[in-house]
Amino acid sequence: MAAAIHTAKTTLPLWLAGLLSAALLAGCGSGSGQSTTPNVKPDDGEDTSRPGVVYNGPAPLTEDIQNFKLYVWDNLALDDRCGSCHVVGGNDPMFVRTDDINQAYQAAVPLVDLHTPVLSRMVSKVAGGHNCWLDSDTACADIVTGYITEWAAAAGSISNEIVLTAPEIKEVGGSKNFPPDNSDYAATVYPVVNQYCSACHAESAPLMQQPFIGSSDVQVSYEAARSRMRLDAPANSRLVERLAQESHNCWSSSCANDAQTMADAIAAFADLVPVTQVDPELVTSKALQLADGSVASANGRADNYIIARYEFKTGSGAIAYDTSGVNPAADLSLYGDVDWMSSWGLRFNDGKAQASTQTSRKLFDQISSTGEYSIEAWVIPSNVSQEDARIVSYSGSTEVRNFALDQNLYNYTHYHRSSSTNSNGMPAIVTADADERAQASLQHVVVTFDPVNGRRIYVNGEFTGDADPSAIGNLNEWDSSFALVLGNEVSSNRTWSGAVRFLAVHNRALSAQSIHDNFEAGVGETYYLLFSISELIDVADAYIVFQAQQFDDYSYLFSEPFFTRLSDDPIPTVPVKGIRIGVNGREAIVGQVFAALDTEINAADYANGQQPLSRQGAVLALEQGSDLDTFFLTFDQLGEHRFARVEAEPPAPQPPADIADQPSLGIKSFASINASLAAMTGISHSNAAVHATYEKVEQQLPTTSALDTFVAAQQMGITQLSVAYCNALVNDTAKRAAFFPGFDFSQVPGAAFSASGRNHIIDPLLNALVAAEVNGSSLATQANPSSTRAELNKLIDTMTVCSGDCNAERTATTVKATCAAALGSAIMLVH
Repeated sequence: MAAAIHTAKTTLPLWLAGLLSAALLAGCGSGSGQSTTPNVKPDDGEDTSRPGVVYNGPAPLTEDIQNFKLYVWDNLALDDRCGSCHVVGGNDPMFVRTDDINQAYQAAVPLVDLHTPVLSRMVSKVAGGHNCWLDSDTACADIVTGYITEWAAAAGSISNEIVLTAPEIKEVGGSKNFPPDNSDYAATVYPVVNQYCSACHAESAPLMQQPFIGSSDVQVSYEAARSRMRLDAPANSRLVERLAQESHNCWSSSCANDAQTMADAIAAFADLVPVTQVDPELVTSKALQLADGSVASANGRADNYIIARYEFKTGSGAIAYDTSGVNPAADLSLYGDVDWMSSWGLRFNDGKAQASTQTSRKLFDQISSTGEYSIEAWVIPSNVSQEDARIVSYSGSTEVRNFALDQNLYNYTHYHRSSSTNSNGMPAIVTADADERAQASLQHVVVTFDPVNGRRIYVNGEFTGDADPSAIGNLNEWDSSFALVLGNEVSSNRTWSGAVRFLAVHNRALSAQSIHDNFEAGVGETYYLLFSISELIDVADAYIVFQAQQFDDYSYLFSEPFFTRLSDDPIPTVPVKGIRIGVNGREAIVGQVFAALDTEINAADYANGQQPLSRQGAVLALEQGSDLDTFFLTFDQLGEHRFARVEAEPPAPQPPADIADQPSLGIKSFASINASLAAMTGISHSNAAVHATYEKVEQQLPTTSALDTFVAAQQMGITQLSVAYCNALVNDTAKRAAFFPGFDFSQVPGAAFSASGRNHIIDPLLNALVAAEVNGSSLATQANPSSTRAELNKLIDTMTVCSGDCNAERTATTVKATCAAALGSAIMLVH
């Protein structure tokens, strides 16, 4: 649902808020427009589901008070939350008192904002560290926001309004920026990271892991380390925190000493970096940081049935919190090589995040009660070459599970245990090979199951159309002893490489519209940055507003600028030309798509509290981090103020690099070999026998295209895989009849391999292997078909010389051998 945007005096139109591209701060509203009932137990006067919380006072006087009890009081009255203080005999306000729910309600009302729950006083107190029951104030605040949002939704009070508030006025000042030259870094920080981090964080490391801060190339190391160093506060750099707080690969017996060594090196580098002063000739707005913006907290997601939610806001530590508010919280413990993303998320390199079997039990309980579910994730696969890689799984081992979402090359796979599938969730539903749905980019992936439609897969808000290969069963076969795990299998041998930026488990199958709404809502947090231009145009509380968010670990997204004012001053006609975004005292080098803007602010085009200036967006590099980078706008012209910009002459092109000639021929990699054999034979790479062989020989197959890296052991692996494909082809009577039309497999070799019989075998193999013509012309570098035919005839001659066992089985064996020799040859391998 689109949201209205409110200023102090006016409202922006619905279409603007509908373009929000990040998940909401609250992240748990029910603004999907669906008429639903959340998963709560009816109140019978005593809440036996929460030991220690007993209410025997007067009944709620109104439905709203009852909703307050169900959604807020029942959750916060626990002794380890608010029940130890905000009760009779404790501290005011007594909003969880146990003697009278009606008086508790009266105490709670001033503490909440039912129109915008995230702005509630109750939320801000917890976010500030007041009696948070977890190790993360952010997680506690998100949970409390969810409780208030559920109350507001039940009361019909939830608002889709975004309130624009005037920011504190900050002048544009100088700042330290990372220099383009790496010489100072090479003399200070690089010796430390190269010596102590290169065993893992380098391209040549046996266990190669990003970021490559230990690279032998100083520039590669510098680029990887920049976003992990703070020039203003070296001790707060991520490189230091990893050692000091997380004991990550300390190189001595004291992580504290190692952290100090790293901090000293970064401080030495920072001392060499000069302060960048703002050009006084520029026409500039006032300055802002990301946190100075108005949070885009409107509710556009369908979150009514979430039973586990992970937004990964904590940013550090060994636990990723379940902020769904549905008890027990299935918090995830991090194991192995897992990194926090500054843009909210977990990056899995060679690790996993796993909940306990006890807390995971709620998935079994909640989903068993409805008989349906959805898994929703925002993911970024690192590559499209990984197979059998677990993104999220609710399982007991590699052989038994309740559900799983996997990546297999370009495909997403959904395993689902039911009465019509086996204990491992097979047969799985897989996206079509030709669609190549899985990509190494940010994607919204949702899998659903319900008793009417069975399983469905949605990617980026779109139903893939892939059919469920099994009959629709029930969930009676589910096991309650499994654990929820991300990035791997519980047995740690199905590693997935990539990032998860959001995960939710719903105990309903989301509708296509709800999935589209959640995709449109996006992921992360969006702010409205109000850049003050009042002094430049003589209008009180006048702003150029940008939607802004941290896009990933390395960049920001600025989009859809508009003009607004929070006062009643009249709007003059103001020319606006050449808007550029400045970061840390200087104009950003790239991403200046608004530099060509040539328009004007005027009263005629100002409506509903705003005047759109552009529909475009720009990606800017993250420099010092979202909590430090300071932004401002510059103008070639704004009203009477002008900046005489002199465009620099483009540098002369460098002479072309003199590199050695590269070979025009190469060999296929392991994945390409597997795909080629599948395409030529028509046998799916998921065929059980083929897949088992591939798993055995995968590490033996070529990994690079260089011809001089090919060894005999690789050919043996190719041969074994070719035999597996040809064996599957010949053993399938329907497929072999279609592939080798006219050949009689029931005859003995002497009769079967007549001159015409041989053609029925060799011709289809050559057609699959050798391109006769392309656009009417033969390929100049392909194998000679006649030579290939002669070699295959020699093999058939050898295979059919027999005594005593020349039966029809020998005929099939000869066809398999001929097929494997042809399809596993260099003709297939070299390209």
